[in-house]
Amino acid sequence: MENKIKISIIGLGYVGLPLAVLFSEKYCVTGYDINSQRVDELNSGLDKTNEIDSQKLLDVIVDDSQSKGLFVTSDKNELLNSDYFIITVPTPIDKNNKPDLTPLIKASELVGKYIKKNSVVVYESTVYPGATEEDCVPILENSSSLVFNKDFFVGYSPERINPGDKEHTVEKIVKVTSGSTPE
Repeated sequence: MENKIKISIIGLGYVGLPLAVLFSEKYCVTGYDINSQRVDELNSGLDKTNEIDSQKLLDVIVDDSQSKGLFVTSDKNELLNSDYFIITVPTPIDKNNKPDLTPLIKASELVGKYIKKNSVVVYESTVYPGATEEDCVPILENSSSLVFNKDFFVGYSPERINPGDKEHTVEKIVKVTSGSTPE
């Protein structure tokens, strides 16, 4: 029996791409990135972050979001039928060394438009304690008109990838996760 779970990963950098490739071995994964040049490069097998080699990338890339594998796109409408959303956008710091949550806020606004009843949104971006519930969840609620922990659920998994580290890759590290409910 084929697994019908659909996962969307928002942000295909050094954290999101390896995660997308790993999940795509068992599930339908839509990898979404706002950078259309990045999407074109990935679809041709080129990962400029050098996290995934070309052959591995080409082995998992598929031409449509209904097939098991990784469908890479910059078309936000491809997020429509996902059950799980994993946000892996960067959290840069500003000139005062304060986290700039702009990418996280924009990703939350985007995902909020596509979540539905029982969706799960997982944040895998480096943020300070409380940012997920205090900054991101209200945006998801506003964008979706759904209610947190009733209609949709949220998780957090701090990113643990060291760029360029070929020994401690995503499938070999211990992932720390949390969820908004015990389930």
